[in-house]
Amino acid sequence: MIKSSGYRIGPFEIENVLEKHPAVQKSAVVGSPDKERGEIVKAFIVLDPKYGPSNELISEIQNFVKTRLSMHEYPKEIEFIDKLPETPDGKLKRKELKRREYERKHKELK
Repeated sequence: MIKSSGYRIGPFEIENVLEKHPAVQKSAVVGSPDKERGEIVKAFIVLDPKYGPSNELISEIQNFVKTRLSMHEYPKEIEFIDKLPETPDGKLKRKELKRREYERKHKELK
């Protein structure tokens, strides 16, 4: 569960919408620490091999989600990643992504 500006946001619905975009092969959504909002929605995306990462693609994906979900649910940050962490049976390890995100943000604030 992501807690952002008083909203409780579940990652599953956002991931479902993200994965309907033609450039997105797989996605994982977690909360990323934010001073003003508590957390923001961050998406980790594995791209379809036909697409390359770019700022334009980030904006396109964000707008794609904005037209399908509430404004507080679109990913404020998107990071393209080669592979998502999974258990041996293929279940997504969101906790690992969230832990890495919190560690990264903590280092940025130092």
